[in-house]
Amino acid sequence: MPWRVGIDENGLGPQLGPLVVTAVMAEVGEAAERKLAAGGKAFLHERLDDSKALVDCHDVALGEAWARAICARAGAEPREPRALLEALSLRSIEHLQARCPPEARRQCWGDEGEALVATDAQVQQAVRDLRTLGRRGIDVVWVRSQVVCVRELNLARRAGIGRFHSDLHAMEELVLAAREHAGHDAWFVCGKVGGLRSYVPAFARLGDRLHSILEEQQARSVYRFPGIGTVSFVRDADGEDPLVALASLVGKYVRELTMKRIVRHYRRVEPSLDDASGYNDPVTGRFVRATKQIRDREAIPDECFRREQSKDGG
Repeated sequence: MPWRVGIDENGLGPQLGPLVVTAVMAEVGEAAERKLAAGGKAFLHERLDDSKALVDCHDVALGEAWARAICARAGAEPREPRALLEALSLRSIEHLQARCPPEARRQCWGDEGEALVATDAQVQQAVRDLRTLGRRGIDVVWVRSQVVCVRELNLARRAGIGRFHSDLHAMEELVLAAREHAGHDAWFVCGKVGGLRSYVPAFARLGDRLHSILEEQQARSVYRFPGIGTVSFVRDADGEDPLVALASLVGKYVRELTMKRIVRHYRRVEPSLDDASGYNDPVTGRFVRATKQIRDREAIPDECFRREQSKDGG
């Protein structure tokens, strides 16, 4: 099976900012496929691993460098973050913005003052790393991110769809998009979604398709879909599979780009605000409290700011 796709999420548990699910696809040679089947750690290195080990909310240059390098291989060289996000997003920016109440749009989509942060040296190193992967039989050709905003997560929750299922449904969308792009069946490796072991009852787009269950274990669940390929959910895949690791790194960049827009929006009014990560930490808790009057004054809906199931990080 020459096509392989790694899929991973970023931002499943924060209070603020979107959930981002990213897919990276490569054409894989037979020898590389055998190595990946035996465990992909041989392809990992100090610039390609689980994003949690390599980047954080204050420095996502490495994730941006990988994103720009993959886009360059596809013939696109965005010169600003907005253009890079457009190139990465599964759905157009116009489509994403169309979901926003007018009052909230400026909170999430203001891009004034943004700039690319990765150096030319970092991007060129990522380009060389992609070439090295290609020589070793993993030719990366495609990347897309699905951005699920706070409002979308809150509306889904009210409809009885929790964050884990929203994560899974975004993965399904990326599976189908990658299959369409490839034009062939593929092997999909996804990070495990929560504690799920049996995925079929939770599927939204794949559940009604003909399939066979190949394996359902705590650490790994695998399904075969004729006309799509083999879809697996693997625990700690971002530290084991190079394409999942790439998806994690690119997704981290997208997640932090969107989160920084939120912080920057409120800093225009109150410059002393801390650089909140959006996660369940004291800084984010203070940020939530300190922005309350601004949000009230600007009539920004709570459902567009904070995930309803989250607790105050302060």
